[in-house]
Amino acid sequence: MVCHFDQSEKSHPRTPSEISRSARNDKQRTLSFNTIEELERALARQEYIADRGLATAIFIALTLEKPLFLEGEPGVGKTEIAKVLARALDTRLIRLQCYEGLDVSSAVYEWNYPRQILEIRLLEAEGASRDTARQNIFSEEFLLKRPLLQAIENHGDRAPVLLIDELDRADEEFESFLLELLSDWQVTVPELGTLTAAHPPIVVITSNRTREIHDALKRRCIYHWIDFPSFEKELRIVELKVPGIADELAQQIVTYVQNLRQQDLYKLPGVAETIDWSKTLLALKHTRLDENIIRDTLGVLLKYQDDVAKIKGTP
Repeated sequence: MVCHFDQSEKSHPRTPSEISRSARNDKQRTLSFNTIEELERALARQEYIADRGLATAIFIALTLEKPLFLEGEPGVGKTEIAKVLARALDTRLIRLQCYEGLDVSSAVYEWNYPRQILEIRLLEAEGASRDTARQNIFSEEFLLKRPLLQAIENHGDRAPVLLIDELDRADEEFESFLLELLSDWQVTVPELGTLTAAHPPIVVITSNRTREIHDALKRRCIYHWIDFPSFEKELRIVELKVPGIADELAQQIVTYVQNLRQQDLYKLPGVAETIDWSKTLLALKHTRLDENIIRDTLGVLLKYQDDVAKIKGTP
């Protein structure tokens, strides 16, 4: 990245590489987990049940200080991993929700133009020079920091967790920009210079695989696929997330959802839908499943009319 400094009082500004090296040397990101078992216990305390493979992937990503790239069907707990990690590590969670058309101004930074214009008018009224006005309006006071810039700010001695959610929804151009950021952890603001992370964030990237993510980005990450859970694991999740639910009802719910996932549906229900359905039936004070309550509440599990009609057996 090219850095354009406009700070004349600094006669010998450091180069971006010097800044980067200094930041890396000063970094003191202390992990809270010494073993995979310790990590599993920490996740369990946050009511997240992780299998051994996922816990191992998280532990490796934390130990090697590499981004964690999670793929899987919607609703299997990918996003929740970042939230749970932030709570377990007692640090800040910064979330970037990706979407089509996401650009640098929405993800990194932009200038607060209305405030800048107002400041210019006030300075003109005071008779300030053009150089003075320029120095005043292009300062951090007028910089709107978006998630990626927030993530590389200095947060003391504790790195934040950066969640880049549903990267597959963003355009490939944004993915290319992200490659550079993940490599150097620095952002160049032409009017201010190059801003480098003193403590690179703990990064969790998720994808629902609506499109393939480039190999170049995956190679920089620790990869893990999160599949739908087994019957035993999903039952444990329901019992944990929906306290007070009857054992028989919990088993019937998980059995029904697991069978649904064997159907040829446009959108299979995820664990999130299983939990929502369990809470719904508990709120309705049902202790057993029957055909009527299933038909009445099917919209909690399925989100497309064609899927609902197929399961109900209607044309």
